[in-house]
Order: sequence, then C-alpha cells, then structure tokens
Amino acid sequence: MRYVGTSLGHGADREAEHWIHTLGLPAGVEACTHLARAPYPHVVVSLALPDGADADLPPTPDELSRSAAGAAADHAARRGGRAFVFAGVEALTGTLTVADLLARSAITRVKVLGGPEPEPEREILTRDFVRPQWMDGALTLMTSPAPRGRLAPFEFPNPTPCCGGAH
Repeated sequence: MRYVGTSLGHGADREAEHWIHTLGLPAGVEACTHLARAPYPHVVVSLALPDGADADLPPTPDELSRSAAGAAADHAARRGGRAFVFAGVEALTGTLTVADLLARSAITRVKVLGGPEPEPEREILTRDFVRPQWMDGALTLMTSPAPRGRLAPFEFPNPTPCCGGAH
C-alpha cells in the first residue's frame, strides 16, 4: 500500500467525502478523513492505494500540504483517520450482529462508548452509515447504546447543526 494525503480545504467531512466519491477511485482504495487545525480548520483526506494503483488527485495547495502529509502518516501508521471507503463498507446496512459486521468488513474492533466490549451476537443498528476510526492499529467502530439493547454507530448520518445552522 502507498499512502497519500490531499486537501482542498473542505470545511466538513461530508464535503470531503463527496469530493472523493466523484474522483472514481480504483478498487481496493481505503479513504479516511482527518480534522486539521493548521493553517485553519479544515478536513484532510488520506488514501491507502493498493500497489500499482494511482489516483488522479489535484495538487494540494502549499499551505495545506503539511496537514496532508500528517494525515497520510497517521493513516499509514494506523493511528488516525475516520474511514469512509474501506473493504466491506457496502455490506454494512440494516441491522447486523457484531460478529457479522466484523466478518463482512475491514473493521477489526467494535467498542461501546463508556461500556464493556460487546458480545458477538449483540445487534448493531447501522443506519446505513458506518464510519470507523483507526485507533491503536485497529479499524475501530465506536458505538453507543440504542433502543431494545442494540448498539448504533456513535456518529450520526445527518447530525443536527449547532443552533439550527445559524452560524
């Protein structure tokens, strides 16, 4: 795998994800978003490209290149990045058990925020939106309790903007 970071200064994960999906990336690519603070708050994308694969990316502006390089390094070391393109993501729809989610995708760990490790038969209501993070070398899905003893990914698909989007 070869790791590259790129940024056009997107202000939100959703914008960066949409942009990457328009590029027609080759099969086997893994894509992650990273929040960067410098030189101003923005979203960086890192890509893990299979050997021999290439992505036709526009050049990253000079002022964002340091953030892009840092994101690529974090992704390569498996210590950071919020994955939105990864092996098996398309199979993570509806309600799945923890065991099924792990078997169908590149996710290797499921954690419950503030709780113990979930049992393999525990159900996860995916809401068709699964965004695991690289943590300590493992692609980890953070979850929280959901109705009827289920779990749900901690990140919501369509979060309500602060103050109704007034700022």
